[in-house]
Amino acid sequence: MLDAACQPLDVLDMSHETEIDRRTFCIQACQAASCLALGSLAAACGGGGGGSSPSNVPQLSSLNGNVSGSAVVVQIDSSSSLATVGGAAMVRSSGGTFLVARTAQDSFSALTTVCTHETCTITGFDNANFVCPCHGSKFSTTGRVVNGPASAPLRSFATSFSNNVLTISL
Repeated sequence: MLDAACQPLDVLDMSHETEIDRRTFCIQACQAASCLALGSLAAACGGGGGGSSPSNVPQLSSLNGNVSGSAVVVQIDSSSSLATVGGAAMVRSSGGTFLVARTAQDSFSALTTVCTHETCTITGFDNANFVCPCHGSKFSTTGRVVNGPASAPLRSFATSFSNNVLTISL
């Protein structure tokens, strides 16, 4: 049996032949059932990776950006995951973390990393879509929902690109 804090109880230790009354037994049985149900619910919702969590989605590489005024700047060199059209990365900076995709030779998209379904951090990229690891929502490189359970698009940020420097406006 479990108590209210979901800790084991020794009320059924037969070596002491302890007898409990019906009311105590029912209370403890309900507490145990509640703890089991709560544990299952917590594993299936919100970041636990339960539900229809994708397990074979490639993870985004991570790049560092620097805040300059009201923007994040990222140097894109030939070894960067953003060096070629179709590439994607997670850009981390003190100004925030962004999902970034190179959509054309001189064009990029920058999106929030927070899934609109249950606020999990999006970490995957597969077949030109950003993929949430929690419940499998997919978003295009423009932030549009491709596949739910998310129903709202990701927030986008303006970008510019010149001399191998990507600028994300905050």
